[in-house]
Amino acid sequence: MEPIKLYFDFRDIFRAPRLALSGKKIWLFLLGNLAGFLLYWIFSYSALALSGIAFNDAIQSYGLYPCLFGVDAPWFAWGVYFFGSFGWIAFIHLSCAAVSRVTFKQLKGDNFFSASDAWDYVKKHWHPVIFTSIALILILIFFLIFAGIFAFFGKIPFVGEYLFALPYLFYLMGAVFTIYTVFVLMVSCVYTPAIVGAYEEDTMGTVFQSYSIAWSQPWRVILYNALLFPLAVFSVRIFSWFLFAGFQLINHVFSMDFLMGSKASSIVGNALSYISPRGICNSICTPFDSACGTPCCFYTLPEAGALTGSETGAAMILALFFLILIFVIISYGLSILSVGETLMFIIFKKKTDDDNVLERQDEDELDEEENDDSFMETLSEENADDEASPEKDQDSTDSEEK
Repeated sequence: MEPIKLYFDFRDIFRAPRLALSGKKIWLFLLGNLAGFLLYWIFSYSALALSGIAFNDAIQSYGLYPCLFGVDAPWFAWGVYFFGSFGWIAFIHLSCAAVSRVTFKQLKGDNFFSASDAWDYVKKHWHPVIFTSIALILILIFFLIFAGIFAFFGKIPFVGEYLFALPYLFYLMGAVFTIYTVFVLMVSCVYTPAIVGAYEEDTMGTVFQSYSIAWSQPWRVILYNALLFPLAVFSVRIFSWFLFAGFQLINHVFSMDFLMGSKASSIVGNALSYISPRGICNSICTPFDSACGTPCCFYTLPEAGALTGSETGAAMILALFFLILIFVIISYGLSILSVGETLMFIIFKKKTDDDNVLERQDEDELDEEENDDSFMETLSEENADDEASPEKDQDSTDSEEK
């Protein structure tokens, strides 16, 4: 298929919500979110246990959404908690790289690049996705340590004053570069998955591309993201409205008196109370008012009535499905952002280096070309052997006749 024609300007950003509305991309983010949430859940409850809170008490207090903030926890409990939190972020970044790869292939005209192919690519290129930000943080730490060392030398009597004054311009340049690296770190957190997914860079190459984007396209980074985020919010709002409208329709039909009646409302109400407690829902909706995208903004939560054993089991299964639907909505929003950042990176490369990334041969195409060449060489060798075999047979026949 032919590649998608781009304008290579802000108009391409408007494609993000439509390109992101793909079961393949949402599925990739759904897997990453569920895996990350499970990791976060396990490590958060481990941190609460290390803080001296019994598991049963923690479950009653936090349910599906454990959090260590507000708890008087020791430092190692905070370490466990933040490890789980950063693990969830890492899974989201890996999903971003997979979605960026799918988007890149789609823009090139390859609509048959599957989700499993994307995960195989991420397994091969996960190092720059994780270690690029770490490398930039180490650069910042390096500059801060050296600043501290020279500041310590400044305490030396008589000599220290000159060690502060004479190389002051170098200190200033180092300070400016450090501030610039902070901005590069923020750019890297946003664009690293797109760089890896579309440009196949390693860690050092991704660090270089992050510095290049931050230096050459700072205003486009700000303005394009200022355009993308409202698009994402608006699109997620509409997407969630359709899902919640379907929920209302199902709940209305099954709650009719001559069908399941109040039993359906009680099951749904209990299921929602597991994943969306009224206290959490109200605390989210109060500051955002109508801009909030939680279920309470679209319908009145059914009352959680008393249930039998089988109804409780059904409510728990339904709660699991509702939790997945919540992650589907979140995954669509993340998909819009990932597709948008991929489009931005392609635009930046065209603007900065006049490099149309979509016209470059990626590693899959190079592998296919290499395999085709190997196949043609093998085929030509076999043909040469076939042509040589009759001559050998004729020579052997002549020798036998003699």
